[in-house]
Amino acid sequence: MGKNGQGAEHHGSEFTAKDYTDPPPVPLVDVEELGKWSFYRALIAEFIATLLFLYVTVATVIGHKASTDPNKVSTEVVSCGGVGILGIAWAFGGMIFILVYCTAGISGGHINPAVTFGLFLARKVSLVRAVLYMGAQSLGAICGVALVKSFQKAYFNRYGGGANSLAEGYSRGTGLAAEIIGTFVLVYTVFSATDPKRNARDSHVPVLAPLPIGFAVFMVHLATIPITGTGINPARSLGSAVVFNQERIWNDQWIFWVGPFIGAAIAAGYHQYILRAGAVKALGSFRSGSHV
Repeated sequence: MGKNGQGAEHHGSEFTAKDYTDPPPVPLVDVEELGKWSFYRALIAEFIATLLFLYVTVATVIGHKASTDPNKVSTEVVSCGGVGILGIAWAFGGMIFILVYCTAGISGGHINPAVTFGLFLARKVSLVRAVLYMGAQSLGAICGVALVKSFQKAYFNRYGGGANSLAEGYSRGTGLAAEIIGTFVLVYTVFSATDPKRNARDSHVPVLAPLPIGFAVFMVHLATIPITGTGINPARSLGSAVVFNQERIWNDQWIFWVGPFIGAAIAAGYHQYILRAGAVKALGSFRSGSHV
């Protein structure tokens, strides 16, 4: 490291000063966080953001199914086609864009246990923060779906509660792979959009991080809605499963936890150790230390 916390990058035979600083890894267990109001404010932000996310998105899913149901009685007004898969994908991606923009400065704008898990593996959040974030996100998701059910109970029960499930014709292996790849795309985008090096270069663009993250969610939904309904967020899947509470939904629930966590772990490793050359830096440090 150079003066004032700035290091250097090697390009060919020349060294150039870095215009950014990589933050040091956070402590694995940081109990001091429990005594700070900012920590509890972040938990509240994650809870409310996930509640709003599930309320809007699940209501969109149920509204689409209701508007396209050919079995509805003739006295009910049926719109022409509903929002479609494209509209559902926009609802998920758009809400993530909005909520990350609103909460990034307070909690980091995770709104997803898989994102929190990936950041924990990269030592960007402590174990204490990661566990409590996941709890706040899961509780917020349950409350958000419960809010939808309270407003439109008949439609909620008739159209499956907006719950994720494996579509007919697809194996569980295919569903698991879809969740792994989809979450990899999302968490990889999170790491890239919040990279200190990119932030220093593009600091003049205030919505840089929320925009690509929202688009990543949008694009993944377009690809995987026909397969699993698109989870890539264990809290989103859990919220609908808890409130809808049918055995068929619970049978495949593990896919929407195992898949996203595996995808997040792969994305964290790929970004930290391949793209940011963490493995090379660690090896170089070891070799330098051996000659001291």
